[in-house]
Amino acid sequence: MIEGSGEQVGQALLYERVDFLAGLSRELTGRLVASRWDEDSLDVLAAGVEGQGVVLPSKGWMAMRRLGWPTDAAPAEGVYVSDRVRRGAEEYAARTLRLAVHRRTVVAAVLATWPADPRGRTGAEWAALRALLPAGVSGAEIRNRTRQVRAYLAEHGRLPAGLCELEEPPRVAAQVLLAAMDRQQVTLQRLDETTARLRVKLPLCAAPASGREWAWHVIDLRLPGTVDPDAVLHTPTLRPTRAGRIAVDLPHTRSAPAAKASGHTVAVGFDWGVNTLLTGTVGRLTGRGATGRVVTDGRRLVFDATAVSAKLHRLRTHREHLAAKRDHYRALADGLGVPRRAWADLHRRAEVLEREHVRVCARIRHLNQALAWAAARWAVDQTVALGATAIYLEDLATLEARGRRRGNARLSGQVRGTVAEAIRHLAAKAGIAVVTVPARDTSALCPGCLGPLGHHPGPDRLDERGWTWAHCAVCGLSMDRDHAAARRIVSRGLLAQSHTATERATGIRTIRTTVDGTVRSVRRPKRTTRRLRRARRQAAAPPRPSGPKTTPGKMCPTPARRSLTSRRMPDVRTVPATTPTGVVQRPVGHDTQAPAPHGPVPGHGVPVPPWPEPVWAGRVRLSRGTCRRRSRAAERTGFHHLHATEVHTLTSRFGPHDGDKRPRRARKA
Repeated sequence: MIEGSGEQVGQALLYERVDFLAGLSRELTGRLVASRWDEDSLDVLAAGVEGQGVVLPSKGWMAMRRLGWPTDAAPAEGVYVSDRVRRGAEEYAARTLRLAVHRRTVVAAVLATWPADPRGRTGAEWAALRALLPAGVSGAEIRNRTRQVRAYLAEHGRLPAGLCELEEPPRVAAQVLLAAMDRQQVTLQRLDETTARLRVKLPLCAAPASGREWAWHVIDLRLPGTVDPDAVLHTPTLRPTRAGRIAVDLPHTRSAPAAKASGHTVAVGFDWGVNTLLTGTVGRLTGRGATGRVVTDGRRLVFDATAVSAKLHRLRTHREHLAAKRDHYRALADGLGVPRRAWADLHRRAEVLEREHVRVCARIRHLNQALAWAAARWAVDQTVALGATAIYLEDLATLEARGRRRGNARLSGQVRGTVAEAIRHLAAKAGIAVVTVPARDTSALCPGCLGPLGHHPGPDRLDERGWTWAHCAVCGLSMDRDHAAARRIVSRGLLAQSHTATERATGIRTIRTTVDGTVRSVRRPKRTTRRLRRARRQAAAPPRPSGPKTTPGKMCPTPARRSLTSRRMPDVRTVPATTPTGVVQRPVGHDTQAPAPHGPVPGHGVPVPPWPEPVWAGRVRLSRGTCRRRSRAAERTGFHHLHATEVHTLTSRFGPHDGDKRPRRARKA
């Protein structure tokens, strides 16, 4: 609604006006970034000090104005843009250039230590490169920059002078950073728990000539359930999407309990599994100092997303196929030279493929996002239920697909970064610390004796090489490979928690010192676990109705069947398979007096008669991928083939107590 006149604005018109504002901001930001895309300007931003020796402000638009750079990027002649809109464009440009400073540092280190063979560095070359790089740079980023420089060398025959010669000015997205503007351009107010009101001044045309062609628009935002009622809302960012909708990136903060970096006794370690997306186990630290060791209850926590991962792999293959066909049609059209009938037909086909390519990319992006947050929520729920105070993750930033291992190639395209960020976000709300540990040799050494592990296809094929099962020839340990790696991860985290380092900029906690120790399996207290399980069943059971019973209850089994009733034996056995001669044993409990159906028995080459399709009353929701009716599980979780270990609330007191010399059963909770 337009403030003052009360005119209602439809979705299409509101999208058009937000697109006008995003276009003006994008034009100003692009001009400012292009005018300062040189090594001298990046040197000034990297130093953080202006010419007179004064430290630049942390806010980007203030730093830009302190340096006098916005004068190089003025709006088009005859277009009126307020100072607040310019401030948002300058903030966006400052963020873009400051991100380029980090890439410039990595590229400069790669160029200064350019190896003799770019495809494989020696140990000395890696050491020299690491000495010049800032802390936290992953091996994957180093390899990507090396490939970029190698492609430039192959094309031009020489190394680039720096980042500005290696890359073109970065492209700027169409978005509006309202956080850099004040109340003269935008205001935000929370009305209730589910609604917030955004007031923003939008242009009424693409090129407003004066301030009269700007008007205040009042937009009511419906807050999602993830925004708590006591959360503090901050000024959002507006992004017009390709689907014709307006995306509102609304940051909010809430108070959360502080998570300590060290001093943890019970923790959960998760491995980015080869067999599953996440495989975890719980560990408990016993003893102090040099006598400290880690024990575990042996439970394996699994988040198996194999079917969803296969779906993503098929979508990626389909996306590459669409891109190849689109590029082929465009190449054929460009080869014709002049527009003609075939030229228009080829471009029309390329446009159709481009739209389908965009749709498949959106499908992959949404599926990755849903899978990542589902895995993160499951991991945090397991940690809370087990009474742990820390989560230790394996740092696999250097993992890349090599050779012909298709499984590893599929995993390299997973959503590990999104999962890690989601785990940190959800764990912060619960007061749980998330720390990454070194990934080297987590799957190569035995968690029981620290001996070398052999990898095999399965427990019954120990004479073959594989990657699913782990077996130790020294201590005889035999278990799933990812489970063994999870034990090593939780052991490294608990034993080396005193070496935890926290990055000041991001707050990410990392352990870079490797401390290896053995992990022993102990038993949980049976009586305590059984009592908790019974209490949970009673709480989940429906309440009994009050008052007298309307029907008499059955106090004991039927006398004639008392001797046949057993808790371990079902009343009716499964129907056995028929033999080729038609001989079949009668299953217990089946009626033998009913006439048998005429004709051949299904099986052994005889097709089974089709099952009649049920007639559903009213409209039903069908699955997008198939024509089957969606089950309740699919409606609730969003995935049809997602298997994960159930969350059970268990006591954190298991294993030996402080001062004990050997593992034994824990006392009752």
